[in-house]
Amino acid sequence: MVEIAAGIEPVEDGRIHIEKINVPFLYAHKAKGSEFRTGLAFAVERSWLELHESGTYVRLKTASGS
Repeated sequence: MVEIAAGIEPVEDGRIHIEKINVPFLYAHKAKGSEFRTGLAFAVERSWLELHESGTYVRLKTASGS
C-alpha cells in the first residue's frame, strides 16, 4: 500500500486521494476490502501514512516522520 502511495503524484498539500490507492490495491493486487482496511490501519499505525479524518485522502509520511 505504501509502495502504491509512493508512486502516485499527490495533489495539493501532499494529499493522495484514497481511491488512487484503493483501486490498484483491490484490482491489480487482487486484494479484498478487509485487507485494504487492515493494510491502511497498519500503515497509519506505523506512521507510514497519515489518514485524514474524513477518510478521503492520505498523506505519505517521510522517513523523518513529518
